[in-house]
Amino acid sequence: MSFLINGKDVVAAPHPGQCLRTLLRETGHFGVKKGCDAGDCGACTVLLDGEPVHSCLIPAFRGEGHAITTIEGLASEAALHPMQQAFLDAQGFQCGFCTAGMILTCASLNQAQRQDLGAALKGNICRCTGYRAIEDALDGKCNVEQVAAGDAFGRSLPAPAGPQVVRGKA
Repeated sequence: MSFLINGKDVVAAPHPGQCLRTLLRETGHFGVKKGCDAGDCGACTVLLDGEPVHSCLIPAFRGEGHAITTIEGLASEAALHPMQQAFLDAQGFQCGFCTAGMILTCASLNQAQRQDLGAALKGNICRCTGYRAIEDALDGKCNVEQVAAGDAFGRSLPAPAGPQVVRGKA
């Protein structure tokens, strides 16, 4: 079978009963996380023809003929997608486990959906942030302070792994 993953044709033979998440991970897309296996947490969210889906619920063979976008394919190597940059600026993550799915879901939201984040993000769980930093990312807030060496105590500094977290590489 041929799959279009992050704009590239990938030939793979899904195992009987295999979900799309597992197929994506087997093809090297590790930003797609295994969480609940029930479609409740959103850690495995990918875009299927531009719409967020829980890849743990989609049989792998159903991905054939559709454009699949993982967090690794959301942006180019040279620049972050605006939503990835927004999450980085707002530090909209802590542990980073939900971040890839959260970014993909948020990148797909229209203006009306952004007005009711509770409903829009119901399929994505973040156990660390309390969603405030995620809402800050959607509102374009920057929660990072630029401080001189020696003045960092008590300040909001960027997470050192932040750029890798928002790309799904950490």
